[in-house]
Amino acid sequence: MLRLITDFDGPIIDVSERYYRVYQFCLEKTRRPDQAVKELPKAEFWELKRNRVPEKQIALNSGLDEAQAQEFAQLRRQTVHTQPYFEYDTLAPGAVDALLKIQQAGIDLAVMTMRRVKELDYAFKKYDLDRFFPENRCYCLSNDYVKTRDIEDKPLLMARAIEELPAAADTWMVGDTEADITAAKKHDIKAIAVECGIRDRTQLELYHPDLIVKDLSAAVDLILEPKSFT
Repeated sequence: MLRLITDFDGPIIDVSERYYRVYQFCLEKTRRPDQAVKELPKAEFWELKRNRVPEKQIALNSGLDEAQAQEFAQLRRQTVHTQPYFEYDTLAPGAVDALLKIQQAGIDLAVMTMRRVKELDYAFKKYDLDRFFPENRCYCLSNDYVKTRDIEDKPLLMARAIEELPAAADTWMVGDTEADITAAKKHDIKAIAVECGIRDRTQLELYHPDLIVKDLSAAVDLILEPKSFT
């Protein structure tokens, strides 16, 4: 049996609009009423995020001072994973077609995400995605889980998945961050990084995935054509 474990945000869901709306909200909340700030265009903001520029630096680039930048970063952490901002998430182009292709090929499919149960359920219902992921193929955080860092938490999810899932002849992990690559490599699973998420190619290369491809569709095509893996 062939298995594909995919991250959720990035390969399947485009979070860029949510992150940008939160940035706009935090900038407006943090600035003084008479203060001139520079709201970054979405493309510039997202490029900074993909290049892992710290939140404080993004705030400084937007015209906030040092103290405000600290406040901005804290407010952003408190806001980015809350309603109503999840409503701004959209399906990544081609993601559903890629999931259908996986299903039709008989590949065992699981999702592994740093979302909490309620956050994953919300997106599943909104986009009818639970048809691809039965409950015993969903690995996410409990609603009361105290997060540390994704790069530490995600390998723990992977360890649980390996313990619980039936044996597979071959397993691939698809994701868009260093946490996905680290979780896969720590457990000797092949890692495919996608460029459609919150890290650019330069950042992904630092963690040495087995392959870097454009998106989930490209990853699925590669898995179904193993001769192309070098």
